[in-house]
Amino acid sequence: DNLSDTLKKLKITAADRTDDSLEGCLDCLLQALTQNNMETSEKIQGSGILQVFASLLIPQSSCTAKVANVIAEIAKNEFMRIPCVDAGLISPLVQLLNSKDQEVLLQTGRALGNICYDSHEGRSAVDQAGGAQIVVDHLRSLCSKTDPASEKLLTVFCGMLMNYSNENDSLQAQLINMGVIPTLVKLLGIHCQNAALTEMCLVAFGNLAELGKSSKEYYLNHVLSWCLIILNNKLLIPELLFHLKFWLFCSHCSLDAIKLQLVESGLVECLLEIVQQKVDSDKEEDIAELKTASDLMVLLLLGDESMQKLFEGGKGNVFQRVLSWIPSNNHQLQLAGALAIANFARNDGNCIHMVDNGIVEKLMDLLDRHVEDGNVTVQHAALSALRNLAIPVVNKAKMLSAGVTEAVLKFLKSEMPPVQFKLLGTLRMLIDAQAEAAEQLGKNVKLVERLVEWCEAKDHAGVMGESNRLLSALIRHSKSKDVIKTIVQSGGIKHLVTMATSEHVIMQNEALVALALIAALELGTAEKDLESAQLVQILHRLLADERSAPEIKYNSMVLICALMGSESLHKEVQDLAFLDVVSKLRSHENKSVAQQASLTEQRLAVES
Repeated sequence: DNLSDTLKKLKITAADRTDDSLEGCLDCLLQALTQNNMETSEKIQGSGILQVFASLLIPQSSCTAKVANVIAEIAKNEFMRIPCVDAGLISPLVQLLNSKDQEVLLQTGRALGNICYDSHEGRSAVDQAGGAQIVVDHLRSLCSKTDPASEKLLTVFCGMLMNYSNENDSLQAQLINMGVIPTLVKLLGIHCQNAALTEMCLVAFGNLAELGKSSKEYYLNHVLSWCLIILNNKLLIPELLFHLKFWLFCSHCSLDAIKLQLVESGLVECLLEIVQQKVDSDKEEDIAELKTASDLMVLLLLGDESMQKLFEGGKGNVFQRVLSWIPSNNHQLQLAGALAIANFARNDGNCIHMVDNGIVEKLMDLLDRHVEDGNVTVQHAALSALRNLAIPVVNKAKMLSAGVTEAVLKFLKSEMPPVQFKLLGTLRMLIDAQAEAAEQLGKNVKLVERLVEWCEAKDHAGVMGESNRLLSALIRHSKSKDVIKTIVQSGGIKHLVTMATSEHVIMQNEALVALALIAALELGTAEKDLESAQLVQILHRLLADERSAPEIKYNSMVLICALMGSESLHKEVQDLAFLDVVSKLRSHENKSVAQQASLTEQRLAVES
């Protein structure tokens, strides 16, 4: 009842502009908003008083700050933001940003910031009224002032710009073009001991970093300045790390130079210190900080130069510390350690050094701890590391001897596509040019049956593709009749034929080479499956298609010749008039294709 009376009285006194009466009404509204903001805001909206507020937002009145305060409070409610815009409050509020009164500026900044929060209409109205430029100018003029009132005002203005530009590319670009980033960095340098202001700066800067600027060097310099100030002052490290992790995930932060300079700035030592301090804590905030710090370490290793600097020939302190994470009992550190090893394993030299110094055994021990109901992310990370380590030729035999194949096959029953994908990739890398290993795996019926099953995983293209590639690799590297028989008996032939039609040339080629080996070594065993998979028709299409790569045409013709040993497949070749297609390829610009076309034509003519 008192609130209703106050709202009625406010309408009357607003017309008379009696400051004393107005002040009493506004105090009553502020008290009601403190007690129950939502209900009070609903009554204010229903009373039609919002339009009256617009007329009260005048620089000369002693009540202006309180009016702006009321608007700031009601705009905390999402349902009040558009009504504030519709009531015409934005333009007079923006005009008040030119006031010399700090309290008026403070409450006006709060009001505009709250109206802009998650509101397209609010942001648009402030943009049209030119509010952003005035606030940026205030930040510049107030930047050097360190009195509490100025710092409070700076905090509010940073918050207002954050709400104004959040998730809005055009408004972020507008603020960047106004030169706000150097101002924010300068502000941080001066006020780095003010935690509230520093945190608000971080969030505002993080908003703008989402967009960045076309000049990557410009962005790089300011990110680094920002990080160095905070690192040097040991202030708000968790908040910095949170935002830095986000920035490094942004595409424009993929520059190796950023990662290298962050490494050189002392960030890594800070991360390692945080890990050491938080690893045994069970507090939620400590666990989150540990995750952020270890994730950041992994991100820094994505840069080639920063990674190599931290590797230091395998003797660096950072590399050794990361190694110690793998046998840890903390899943987050196990994950980060395995991912870090995968990132270190991005060149042959590093891979060879790590394998020679026992990293494979550490990773296998880690995998062994996660076989039964294990952590999927750790499984995925450890398999990623093993896959990368298996790329250098000299590592393959060593890893096979160490029992990596057996360790990996323990996850054959996994139903998690990311684990399946890495498992397949690791096995494929291990058997590359390793005939004995390829034959041993190719005769493993359980493995081959699982591969055939995964070749039909249409919901997971990566798993499906890797399964096909591993099937082909087992044949190509083993050149074993027993392997071919196992794959035929498990129903794998149709998938290899389908693989020959892949959109990826490398997969097409791998399939054709494997099929040619099948035709050369076990044509009788595979004949029916090749026929039912319509291999001959597919080869005809590949040869007739002008878009087919030269190596695809070449291997298709080699395969056609190999199929002539089968009576039924030979008949299909004759029925499709392959001679016409092949004869045209004798003039192909690729010499190998042209030569093979001549040989194939002769073979077809003899066999016709």
